[in-house]
Amino acid sequence: MNHLALFLDVLCITGQAVMHIFFLCRLTGKKVKIGAFLIYLPLLCILQEVCVWLSLGGILSVGMGVLVLYAVSRFVLGNPRSVSWLSSVLAFYVSQLSFGIINSLEAAVFPYFIGDSLLYLLLLAAQILFFMLCTGCYRAVLKLLSWTENNPMPSIALLLFPGLFFFAAELYILHTAYSFLVPSVSFEEVGKHSMLLALQVMGLAALFCTLYAYRQFCQGFQAQAALQSLTQAAHAQKVYITEAQLRYEQTKSFRHDIKNHLSVLDGLLKSRKIDEGQAYLKKLETVSESLSFPYQTGNPIVDILLGEKLGLAKEIETEVSLILPKPCGIDDFDLCVIFSNALDNAITACRSSSGSKAIRIGGKKQGDFYMLTFENTCSEEPLPPAGTGLSNIKAAAEKYHGAVTIEKKGQQFSLSVLLNIS
Repeated sequence: MNHLALFLDVLCITGQAVMHIFFLCRLTGKKVKIGAFLIYLPLLCILQEVCVWLSLGGILSVGMGVLVLYAVSRFVLGNPRSVSWLSSVLAFYVSQLSFGIINSLEAAVFPYFIGDSLLYLLLLAAQILFFMLCTGCYRAVLKLLSWTENNPMPSIALLLFPGLFFFAAELYILHTAYSFLVPSVSFEEVGKHSMLLALQVMGLAALFCTLYAYRQFCQGFQAQAALQSLTQAAHAQKVYITEAQLRYEQTKSFRHDIKNHLSVLDGLLKSRKIDEGQAYLKKLETVSESLSFPYQTGNPIVDILLGEKLGLAKEIETEVSLILPKPCGIDDFDLCVIFSNALDNAITACRSSSGSKAIRIGGKKQGDFYMLTFENTCSEEPLPPAGTGLSNIKAAAEKYHGAVTIEKKGQQFSLSVLLNIS
């Protein structure tokens, strides 16, 4: 029996070390590192021996285990502080809760097999069942909660306090109702352990409900951010439309008065007032330039948007070879969303790069589709996480049964937007 107990202890510690590291890596979006396991397992074994040697209680032992796992997550896997704390608490909470559930089942069943050789097989089966329950719970947590550097979750620290509460409650149950890692198997305690089993199942359900509520919160937060971005884009489009209408009225008025201007200019020339004629012509040239757009795409909204965005980035070399088809088949609002977000990202990327800065915008009709291309210089750093701007561009493209592709080669970034204009 002693050899079996030793084997089960080694199996339990090794299995927990594997599951903890695998869970941490999957939860935080990190690549599973064997080195993290090779560091964590000896530390866990040393901690176990120290706790046995010093006769430390289960709560203190598990608390020290959380600190060790936090250190591995923080300094070996490189996770942020709040993420490391929460993932470590969740990893130990699930394993301790699974241990408590299996221990309650053992206390209710094992008294009937005391003195029977079948008890050894039941102990091994209980250990396997513990690993299966742990694995299932970890998979459920991963479906409800996961974050990566490219997909950060807001206010992650909110989960730490309910997690600590569940963890503390489970440790209290284990400390008061069980001996550490050794199940109690008396007939008199079957009823008590059945009640503890129900409490721990409810604790597991409470954890999943909390994670589900947090996931709903994150989805609402992301939807709110997307809505705010679309609201800003709608406001910007109204500004562009108002400016386009104003320029149209000014151009209409200028065209109405052009005959009068030409008559005045003709009179000055006939009177041989050359200097006055040249000055008057200069004024007409200034007025005509103020009414013209620096970029001509065939869409006044896009013309104004390009002039405003690129006009504020005079340090960047720009090239626009784009003529939008008429009829375009794409709503002005969606064009505004695509161009404003693409230009904002391009200008930001150019300003973060060293050396020459350039933005090139082009367009080409391909059957019933129109391909927009935005090329710009950028830094050599890896691409940042996809933000709301790119998500809005993808949503606009999908509305027209199109697609978005991005490509980065060295310091050159390219965004292609395919739109159905039929």
